[in-house]
Amino acid sequence: MNQQQLDKVRNQDGFIAALDQSGGSTPKALRLYGIPEDEYSGEAEMYDKVHEMRTRIITSPSFGGDRILGAILFEVTMDRTIKGKPTAQYLWEDKQVVPFLKVDKGLAGEENGVQVMKPMPDLDALLDRGIENGIFGTKMRSVIKLADEAGIAAVVDQQFEIGRQILGKGLVPIIEPEVDINSAEKAQAETILKARLIEHLDALEPGQQVMLKLTLPEQDDFYKECIEHSNIVRVVALSGGYSREEANDRLARNHGMVASFSRALSEGLSAQQSDEEFNQMLDASIQSIFDASRT
Repeated sequence: MNQQQLDKVRNQDGFIAALDQSGGSTPKALRLYGIPEDEYSGEAEMYDKVHEMRTRIITSPSFGGDRILGAILFEVTMDRTIKGKPTAQYLWEDKQVVPFLKVDKGLAGEENGVQVMKPMPDLDALLDRGIENGIFGTKMRSVIKLADEAGIAAVVDQQFEIGRQILGKGLVPIIEPEVDINSAEKAQAETILKARLIEHLDALEPGQQVMLKLTLPEQDDFYKECIEHSNIVRVVALSGGYSREEANDRLARNHGMVASFSRALSEGLSAQQSDEEFNQMLDASIQSIFDASRT
């Protein structure tokens, strides 16, 4: 584990940029960016287009380690280059932004009001590739839709079981049990989730450091005990479908939590913008998310 990167993620003001849309969410991300599906054909061209978008964000003068702690990459992005350097290497060496890797393979079907992660039989090999590329940590997402005790326990058990495998490789896992913002049982689900999270955090060894990525809660400062836990590097918030304005507003009321926004970060960016317009829009977005993350 890189101590300099750990110190940055743990102590510096800033937030984590989620640039990890995968196969399922990429067409939507491109559409919002002003590239309709009739402008590319097939997966290879789609990933070329999304890499162009991510490269434009990462190489923008607005995007740097002064306000951004880390960036979460999709596997295909890690395997590509920016300005001739592997993406993770470019992020750290040129931008002082700590690289993370999305490692899950998507969600299983809904059961007991939740979606656990699909199996990851090749995880060890992927983690080894991540280490070779200079990756600091990982991210994996499950979804909670109902306040179901058994379902939420299954989500958290799976997250921490795989989290231990990731810790065993010397990487820092971001554990992401997302609570659906549209759930009619959101507050109750969060109560069950917090209890399970604290149970698992308490069971970690003293040196085992993890991060949590959580939906902005219904009750302000609800995850205070998690943020202050000795096994936590940082608790970050997902935007989950909230607009940037609402996500920032909710985040500012949750002290010690910092953003890890995806759609809310790229909101308003367009392929049709000039570089000056693009960089100004990105700069304003980054500043607003940075400010909300400093509370």
